[in-house]
Amino acid sequence: TQYLEEADFLADTIGVIDHGRLIAEGTSDSLKETIGGVVVQLGVEDPYCADAITAINNLTGSDPLHDEDRGLLVVPAKDGSRSLVEVVRAMDEASIPILDIELHKPTLDDVFLSITGHAAEPDRPAGDQQEREVAR
Repeated sequence: TQYLEEADFLADTIGVIDHGRLIAEGTSDSLKETIGGVVVQLGVEDPYCADAITAINNLTGSDPLHDEDRGLLVVPAKDGSRSLVEVVRAMDEASIPILDIELHKPTLDDVFLSITGHAAEPDRPAGDQQEREVAR
């Protein structure tokens, strides 16, 4: 199947193919582990705010990553939902309002994006695929 959600639910072993080449293979969990585990994605007014970065650093021992596209801080969630609660407390203690927060588990879409550098494309009729390949 080309549907990543379906593959995640049904397949024991998954092969990731990009432009006709097998680029990765494994179980859903093993592929997801290649890009990291669960993270807390945190939206604050200024993701480069020194106080927010310091609060996260004090909590985790390292600076958060930045999701440049969405303007979020990304914090490893080694303890799952407990990490989310700890991040909320750290932001509250630093008086930093939270605009958005989410516990994010990697998906096969995340894996595909990480491996290929682009999002998975929806299935297209053969003619469209050939026309797209010629246009490149």
